[in-house]
Amino acid sequence: MNLLIKPQLPPGATGTVLDLTPQQAGWEYIGLKVVRLAAGETFKADNQGVECVIVFFAGTATVHSSAGRFEHVGGRENVFAGKPHAVYLPLGVHYTITAETPCEFGICTSVASEIHPAQLVTPDDVEIEIRGDGNATRQINKIVKPEFAAHRILIVEVFTPSGNWSSYPPHKHDVHDMPHEADLEEIYYFKVDKPEGYAIQKVYNDARTLDETLTVRDGELVLIPEGYHPVVAPPGYDVYYLNILAGSARSMAASDDPAYAWVRDTWQQRNPLRTP
Repeated sequence: MNLLIKPQLPPGATGTVLDLTPQQAGWEYIGLKVVRLAAGETFKADNQGVECVIVFFAGTATVHSSAGRFEHVGGRENVFAGKPHAVYLPLGVHYTITAETPCEFGICTSVASEIHPAQLVTPDDVEIEIRGDGNATRQINKIVKPEFAAHRILIVEVFTPSGNWSSYPPHKHDVHDMPHEADLEEIYYFKVDKPEGYAIQKVYNDARTLDETLTVRDGELVLIPEGYHPVVAPPGYDVYYLNILAGSARSMAASDDPAYAWVRDTWQQRNPLRTP
């Protein structure tokens, strides 16, 4: 199975940069479409059988939908320059996104059968959490938390500073054993702060029937159908990933790899990070 999905357009080109459906991923719920628009250009879509969250990576746009209109959404220069704006649109809604400035956004989708209200998420709504310690410290921007009024979809942004690890100790959520672990499909969509940069991601299960080590560059996507999935940012390069999840519960409950869980016991304090 190919876990690494590359963009279909070169840097700077406008249009649909990346388009992943659940069918292409080989699972049941989640997909991601990444779109880049020049000022004045539009993108139209329908939420046929899905709910969606439009996360703005850069630029500003207006979202006009059959569930409401949201103007001047976005505004950050890039994902490293501030907290996000996002728009949640429920099942059955049709919408148009009109770029006010050059912009890039991700349309995160999950198969759904419940209808919830459309909602604008502003930077003030995004909760920041600092996780880990030492060179496993990272920042989590919580966009769609389990408490959010949606059917299945969950979304966070993760910032991993130069030389640090994230999703560490390695954890998994591929078994429904609530409240300890939820069975979740998961996408990591990556950005790197310099064009030549990269991240390393490992995806493996206990039996090692899945055991992949991936070199991931800016604008690429990793599928996580099961297993543990730690990430490391090389020295000199800050790494971002958009984390999209959906599955058996509105929970991010996970289990650590028992071989590495002891690392948590060595953590004494949480180092402060730059918070955009």
